[in-house]
Amino acid sequence: MTATFTEQIPQHGLIVSCQAATGSPLRESLIMALMAESAELGGAAGLRANGAADIAMISSRVDLPLIGINKLGEPAGVFITPTVQAALEIVDAGATIIALDGTQRPRPDGSSLADQLAKIKAETQVPIMADVDTVEAGIAAREAGADVVATTLSGYTDAGDGGPGPDLGLVTALAAAVDCPVIAEGRIRDESEALAALAAGAYAVVVGSAITNPVLTTRRFVERLGTFAS
Repeated sequence: MTATFTEQIPQHGLIVSCQAATGSPLRESLIMALMAESAELGGAAGLRANGAADIAMISSRVDLPLIGINKLGEPAGVFITPTVQAALEIVDAGATIIALDGTQRPRPDGSSLADQLAKIKAETQVPIMADVDTVEAGIAAREAGADVVATTLSGYTDAGDGGPGPDLGLVTALAAAVDCPVIAEGRIRDESEALAALAAGAYAVVVGSAITNPVLTTRRFVERLGTFAS
């Protein structure tokens, strides 16, 4: 029997997202595994990674819970683990938790979220985390069978609100509305924002670019230094 989400990830834990987009100098599975090893040494409670190749490499080198996603299709639509087969592929590769798009947008194969979750659960006992964009989507995802909801897609769809930092309002609203862990993910740039997410009711937080994207970190420094009046 696969451990539940809360058995795998401790409350108030840090989950580090180890991903690099196509075109990044870091876009190699081994490099993502080394990022994951570094996160483990730093005390991360869990990891998030994309695609069977990266997940297999990471799981062979790191002994941490691994939230797997499988990005397929165009980012403008449902592309985070959009099908049952996409979910099963990452479980076979070593994911101990599945994350998928839990928004209320149409799914590429025409199925409902509830149908997708039911079919995944018929094949595997791995906990499922729904990445959502609004409180309504979070409630619907929980009712459809998601074990956990995350604020990952806030600001990345036509619904909900976006902003420069994490959507703390959505964290608070979800924590009051659903009877499952709420994960804060998206645009968490430093420790103060991570702490604010926990204070808003998040069970745990996912941090990606602020830890594992040196291009973005460098750009922020350069832009900030550019504001210095000489």
